[in-house]
Amino acid sequence: MNRKPKESDWKIFRKRVPEWRERYLSAKNKEIIAVLTDKNRTPTEQFWDAKEKMQKEAKILTDCLDGHSRSSMHWRLFLMYGHGFIQDADLEEFSQELREQLLASSK
Repeated sequence: MNRKPKESDWKIFRKRVPEWRERYLSAKNKEIIAVLTDKNRTPTEQFWDAKEKMQKEAKILTDCLDGHSRSSMHWRLFLMYGHGFIQDADLEEFSQELREQLLASSK
């Protein structure tokens, strides 16, 4: 997966990453709010559980978003797909070749 991506795939990737990030964080923020407002947990448990979840998500965000370059695009997409950052439908705009590579690598 170290081949240089097609220009069209690279353009789609650059355009979509901010949208995917916001969608992903919107969902994760809701999950964190649910932890912080869970009446079945003490305030201390709410705090520490939310902190743990935020740290886990920060690691995922770092893995998926830090160091975007054309040469690392395939790897970032693989990580995003594996972490649930993007779904099958998000890959539909990309070339058939890239989709096949990602899907084959993630099995």
